[in-house]
Amino acid sequence: MCELLIGLPDITVLGVDDVGDGPVRVHIESRALGRSCRRCGSAGWVKDRPVAELVDLPCFGRPARLVWHKHRWCCPEATCAVGSFTGQDRRIAAPRVALTDRAGRWVTAQVGRCGRTVSEVAAELGCDWHTVNDAVIAYGTALVDDTNRVGPVTALGLDETLFCRTGPWAERTWSTSIVDVEAGQLLDVVEGRSSVEPCKWLAGRDQVWRDAIRWATLDLSGPYRSVFDTMLPDARQVADPMLLLLSSGDWDDIGSGCEQAVDVASDVALEAAHRASAALALADALVDVGAGRWVPSEANHDDAP
Repeated sequence: MCELLIGLPDITVLGVDDVGDGPVRVHIESRALGRSCRRCGSAGWVKDRPVAELVDLPCFGRPARLVWHKHRWCCPEATCAVGSFTGQDRRIAAPRVALTDRAGRWVTAQVGRCGRTVSEVAAELGCDWHTVNDAVIAYGTALVDDTNRVGPVTALGLDETLFCRTGPWAERTWSTSIVDVEAGQLLDVVEGRSSVEPCKWLAGRDQVWRDAIRWATLDLSGPYRSVFDTMLPDARQVADPMLLLLSSGDWDDIGSGCEQAVDVASDVALEAAHRASAALALADALVDVGAGRWVPSEANHDDAP
């Protein structure tokens, strides 16, 4: 019954600690009773029982910790270079990650998809900021590096964002948000606000993908227009009507409505402009999240500490 409540396969619950106002600690061990050396194949014997305390998802409205009593195995062959190795189970946790696998995936979704801050998620789990941020970086990188994560795009938007201020004089560091305007999805953030990095980003996509883009939204930026002229010459460039009005300086027309004051080429272009405004605003918000990226690979499965 206890194993069913914990929700992890092939484990035995050793006990539960509930001390004061701290997190609930659930002690488990893997049911693996034997382990062969990955190099020579000899049956290992248990050398010692290291304990790893992992941040887990909250239970019953309280922070929780999973205390994993591992098995450190020793190879009996004196000539084997392996010596000893620690048993791992990625269904419980990946090596060198301070959260359980399910908690790591959950925090990545909370920060990257739901737009919650790292500190907010850390407070809910009852752990420090770095624990959550390291997990987001660990699990999120593979999502970003996945070549199939960016599907077909028909309307692409670029917008500059003040990323941070650095140095004693608070010098401004800019970034460019690349957005799927139709889906309202931030595709990537590249350094600077020149045409160089966006052009490199688009050059990394194949010609078929670029040819599918019919609309290119921008904020009247010269460098961004250069990007679209160079990399997407057949895309129709669209600006937010409000930006056009502001740049014209005709303040009397602003209150009368953007749609009436600007001759937009078509209803589709107008819709693209509105979507661009919403998507680029979302990009500004997501830049502050700073979600990281990497799902632990299958490498180092057996020899991780």
